[in-house]
Amino acid sequence: MIETERLILRLPAPRDRDALVGMFTNQQVMAQLFPGMDAAAADAVIAKHDRLRGEGLGFHVVARRADGAVVGFCGLKRGEPHMPIAGAIEAGWIIDLPWWRQGYAREAMAAILDRAWRAIAEDRIYAVTSAVNAKSQALMARLGMTRLADGDYLSASFPEGHALRPSVTFAIDRPA
Repeated sequence: MIETERLILRLPAPRDRDALVGMFTNQQVMAQLFPGMDAAAADAVIAKHDRLRGEGLGFHVVARRADGAVVGFCGLKRGEPHMPIAGAIEAGWIIDLPWWRQGYAREAMAAILDRAWRAIAEDRIYAVTSAVNAKSQALMARLGMTRLADGDYLSASFPEGHALRPSVTFAIDRPA
């Protein structure tokens, strides 16, 4: 568990399923990530992150300290085989619509990165998003990440011509 001023980042529990599935299946929340996800696909995402726990990776539920409300899901995973960062440590986050623009993603990810530098051996952590996802790119920059000049690619997760296929890669190096 990780605690910040306003948040608790913890392992998902069965009680979180409805909130997480609701977030993953919300078309507005997922519009620039993976639109069209259904409940079965959302369950698969949650299960995938549970399997990463043995490596010290996986996403955490982001809950507000004040009332326990689930506001998001964030953490670290390995880059997918079809990505230029295949196998490297990748940071990711999703915040549910009612909690947008309140600084929760930045607060949660800053805590994740701080913990990561103490827990993992890698010297660099990456983040990727669609080229049209300006809000995620802005957060990456606020977290101290830099867009990699050679990190643009076409995501195999989307068909040719799909607006989300062009993707960008950001990275942050281990602090000195």
